[in-house]
Amino acid sequence: MAHSNSAKKRIRQNITSRARNRWHMRTMRGAIKSFESALSSGNKDEATQAFRAAAKIVDRSAQKGVIHRNQASRRKSRMNARLKAMG
Repeated sequence: MAHSNSAKKRIRQNITSRARNRWHMRTMRGAIKSFESALSSGNKDEATQAFRAAAKIVDRSAQKGVIHRNQASRRKSRMNARLKAMG
């Protein structure tokens, strides 16, 4: 158990940031899943729109520090490759 005021404040900040990070991750995973479902439906226009939305959310997560910028780049690259392979 924390005794100093600074340690108690750090615990409060960690709880808040953990909740925020979990929300960003959940939102990002949902956007990627919606892209994958649009991709599997075969509609290229819908998949392109879903890719743009997912890429924006992935970039925002990297900007907020939830994921590393290289991970964001890798996720977008793989999504884009799957979109291009669609034809």
